[in-house]
Amino acid sequence: MEEDDARLALERHATSKISRVEDLLGIATFGFRGEALPSIGSVSRLTLATRVRTSDEGVELSVAGGGEPSVRPCGCAPGSSVEVRELFFNVPARRKFLKSTATESAHVGEAVLLAALARPDVTFVLARDGRVAREYLRVETRAERAKQAIVDESLESCVAARGSLHIEAHLAPPERARAGAVGLYLFVNGRPVKDRQLARAVAQAYGSVLEPGRYPGRVVYLDLPPDLVDVNVHPQKAEIRFADARACSTP
Repeated sequence: MEEDDARLALERHATSKISRVEDLLGIATFGFRGEALPSIGSVSRLTLATRVRTSDEGVELSVAGGGEPSVRPCGCAPGSSVEVRELFFNVPARRKFLKSTATESAHVGEAVLLAALARPDVTFVLARDGRVAREYLRVETRAERAKQAIVDESLESCVAARGSLHIEAHLAPPERARAGAVGLYLFVNGRPVKDRQLARAVAQAYGSVLEPGRYPGRVVYLDLPPDLVDVNVHPQKAEIRFADARACSTP
């Protein structure tokens, strides 16, 4: 980003790619409210380093507990990086309700894993205590990303289509099934979601080799026209509604 855009990224703002009312019926973006970085920066020590490819140097913005960021030139690779330290250092009431370090670290790891599975064309590096814990190098296909990210499973891949609905699945064998759908990652148009009916459909596709109440592991991608899915039924966009739920949940 240019410096002006980097400054704006750390301010509360609103942008929208919607230019007409009809666009609301086919939302294809993941949101347009500029609140994520400002919110995190208000409760942490946040550093944003960014450089456009055509520039000889980048710019680094640092903010601690909100307020105006300090800005200085820096040397960095093209692109942007965000570093967050001492989360809730200035809000002790929030910090004391955090769970153990291991639990919170697992939540962070899960968030990075979902992002990596959604975007195989992007490299993600997760560091803990100064050491690289996981590294997801960019790859060409979802299949490559699934096998790269899910290292403890032997995955079988399948691809299918029905009309405008396209399905790509990379799933573990039935003997690795679990009592809940915790290990099943569902993506609809690149968005990680939780959908019980969809998870049941994936389980039913295994037929009699899977006991009732058990769910297979790993990754299923659904792609369909955005006007056939409502992404605004949950505050965190974790749940969705299909215009034709039966068509999307029939094994």
